[in-house]
Amino acid sequence: MKNKIIYAYILAAVLMTATAWGHAGEVSVAVAANFAGTMKDIAADFTKKTGHKVSWTPGATGRFYAQITNGAPFDILLSADDETPAKLEQEGKTVIGSRFTYAVGRLVLWSPKQNFVDEVGNVLKGDNFNYLAIANAKVAPYGRAAVQTMQKLGVLNKLEPKIVQGENIAQTHQFVATGNAQLGFVALSQVQENGKIKSGSAWIVPENLHDQLRQDAVLLNSGKNNPVAEEFLKYLKTDTVKKIIAGYGYSN
Repeated sequence: MKNKIIYAYILAAVLMTATAWGHAGEVSVAVAANFAGTMKDIAADFTKKTGHKVSWTPGATGRFYAQITNGAPFDILLSADDETPAKLEQEGKTVIGSRFTYAVGRLVLWSPKQNFVDEVGNVLKGDNFNYLAIANAKVAPYGRAAVQTMQKLGVLNKLEPKIVQGENIAQTHQFVATGNAQLGFVALSQVQENGKIKSGSAWIVPENLHDQLRQDAVLLNSGKNNPVAEEFLKYLKTDTVKKIIAGYGYSN
């Protein structure tokens, strides 16, 4: 009798799983480049729990704005700022009431070299590096934050000849990681894991040196009839996701 009961429970679980996966759908998400590593974990967990596929594309928020206004069929935008989703909302390209802040990012000055970046960022005032990488401030919020930081510190004019720009924060991180630039302003999420800097040396930039990096999510008009898109946005607000996000150095 006991074995029959256990078998019944197992069968019910299998049938529930099969039903869920049998109705699996897909959601298309445009993801800010700084959030790519975090998104990989989130998408995998969402698929594991629901069976739904998450098709996501990382890139610069400014580029996504241009693509969306030109009809790119994304369901959701996970922006690197709060301005772009608000602008899209004002232009009638989003579902009203769907916008919310999913993460607050942190800017970090990072080098893969140990003891190269000091804990207060004084390395920026020295002459022991040739290139400093930042994201393109015209399209990347983390790039704008880097420029604001250097302006506040009074070093922007001096450093301008040394600045190399990545199209987005992912390319900026690559410049530094490969040694093409000795250091650079990147997202903390790119160099932190489980609350610790993975390698090299870093200065986490105080938030009073730049505009807060509030990152908003929004449901786009092209995704308003996709129930998987709505389910994914709800999932982003769960404690499970908040824990994943915090592990990469974001607050929410």
